[in-house]
Amino acid sequence: MKNLILLLSFLFTGNLFAQPVNPAGDPTHAAANVISMFSGAYTNVTVDTWRTSWSSAVLEDIQIQGNDTKKYSALDFVGVETVTSQMNLTNMTHMHLDFWTPDMTTFRVKLVDFGADGAFAGGDDTEHELVFSNPAQSQWISLNIPLANFTNLVNKGHIAQVIFSGLPTAGGTVYIDNIYFYKDAVLPSEPIAAAPNPTHTAANVISMFSNVYTNVTVDTWRTSWSSAVLEDIQIQGNDTKKYSALDFVGVETVANQMNLTNMTHMHLDIWTPNMTTFRVKLVDFGADGAFAGGDDTDHELVFSNPAQSQWISLNIPLADFTNLVNKGHVAQVIFSGLPVAGGTVYIDNVYFYKDAVLPTAPIAAAPNPTHAAANVISMFSNVYTNVNVDTWRTSWSSAVLEDIQIQGNDTKKYSALDFVGVETVANQMNLTNMTHMHLDIWTPNMTTFRVKLVDFGADGAFAGGDDTDHELVFQSCSVSMD
Repeated sequence: MKNLILLLSFLFTGNLFAQPVNPAGDPTHAAANVISMFSGAYTNVTVDTWRTSWSSAVLEDIQIQGNDTKKYSALDFVGVETVTSQMNLTNMTHMHLDFWTPDMTTFRVKLVDFGADGAFAGGDDTEHELVFSNPAQSQWISLNIPLANFTNLVNKGHIAQVIFSGLPTAGGTVYIDNIYFYKDAVLPSEPIAAAPNPTHTAANVISMFSNVYTNVTVDTWRTSWSSAVLEDIQIQGNDTKKYSALDFVGVETVANQMNLTNMTHMHLDIWTPNMTTFRVKLVDFGADGAFAGGDDTDHELVFSNPAQSQWISLNIPLADFTNLVNKGHVAQVIFSGLPVAGGTVYIDNVYFYKDAVLPTAPIAAAPNPTHAAANVISMFSNVYTNVNVDTWRTSWSSAVLEDIQIQGNDTKKYSALDFVGVETVANQMNLTNMTHMHLDIWTPNMTTFRVKLVDFGADGAFAGGDDTDHELVFQSCSVSMD
């Protein structure tokens, strides 16, 4: 029996927004590492003009939810100048800007340096333009551009012009915010904050090392045959294992071997300032409980290029340890990596867990739609005025329909589902001007979900000779489709 719950909305949406509803996101780079031209988050340098006299564009200074934003329309090209107070970007590594466009198919950014003489066309000017083709429309795009990509910008000590341009020629509109330059922060060599606290239910956990759970007995966190230095430290009062000069280190539970048969995942939090490869091996001693007893199995997983100088939470399916045939007598966990005998890694929250039992029915209602009502044709939603639907379960359907409420929100529940037909034959929908179909679904057990639309054609009759239809298939569905 398959169950499907259609949550809240079944609607079709019209054209994409012509202007942003929400402002660009707030920058997160540290102010000490930033030279800002335009952002409410930083102190900005002096800009002579945001539209030079030789520009071909219309400039408006607007606000989006109280956030200052530059709007350029009828854009061919626009010059922004800092000639009076030229910017020295020698120590910067990146340019950042946020832009939003409803219609541009090409967006260009040019930087111009006036050279040591500080004068335009003084003989030592350098410049470079980057082209961004087919930017996503009607959404904010954050560009973080390495200054090294401006390859012909030989000098960066006297930046005096930033030039935006694009296509369609003299027809594009773009909203711009958060224009600044930044340098990569110097990464810390040791963690300042502790690893995040685990959230898995204790009843579903076998823990080796964590202040959150009751831990099993571990014989040693560094065997005699290891090649690593171990320190037991605290970070913000949280017990942490630090391994340095790491080639490999063995952790053993030989005296009290772990039975992980019912577990589904291994979890650990790692933090490294320099490792380029991190490995985890599990070793099971088999039913005899003895090393090299003939029934040992093991498997090692390799994690390449882990993010450095930040906590990484690994949740590893035990099924990924494919050669670990048995899991009832796990006696060794081995950590290793690169650089050989040169890596440093901080480790916390080493435990195994099983997936919690998922609910069989939704507890919360589907989220409220946000599309403007004027752009919507709605079949089923408490948010909009709905069209007339003949039936939500035709006589030829193979499914059980229940009209239920979740937190007071009207919801359709289909169970024993093979297929179900929903009809608007009496009041057929004209979706010619619509661009998208939206629906929210929640299922405890379906592995495939399909949606078919059928148009009866100009004669408005089924099988009249001009019918068209199409079905989409969504595998492993756990999504909200929009």
